[in-house]
Amino acid sequence: MTDCIFCKIINKEIPSEILYETDNVIAFKDIHPVAPVHVLIAPKLHIENIEKLDSENISVVCDIHLAAKKIANDFGISEKGYRLISNCGKAAGQTVPHLHYHLIGGKRFGISIV
Repeated sequence: MTDCIFCKIINKEIPSEILYETDNVIAFKDIHPVAPVHVLIAPKLHIENIEKLDSENISVVCDIHLAAKKIANDFGISEKGYRLISNCGKAAGQTVPHLHYHLIGGKRFGISIV
């Protein structure tokens, strides 16, 4: 998808601070962090959101979770905890139509997620 900013990051058309990359997944720093650690993890395959997952592409969710575990460990937040969030659709706050997860940590959060 040519207009997708994440696809442009994946294709190295837009610079980004890439923190993790495999054949299937890429992770980079969020440009508007809400915590000391705020990393976006996305599949390289363009999938709009969770609603577009199917039996052909669902394995990418496993890859994303394994990436999140490694990144959290690399940043030293795996022991204290972190959040892994994916917004699905405009009403949920999804602003980039490319499946991605926010790995957020490095500070104490309350129990509310809103």
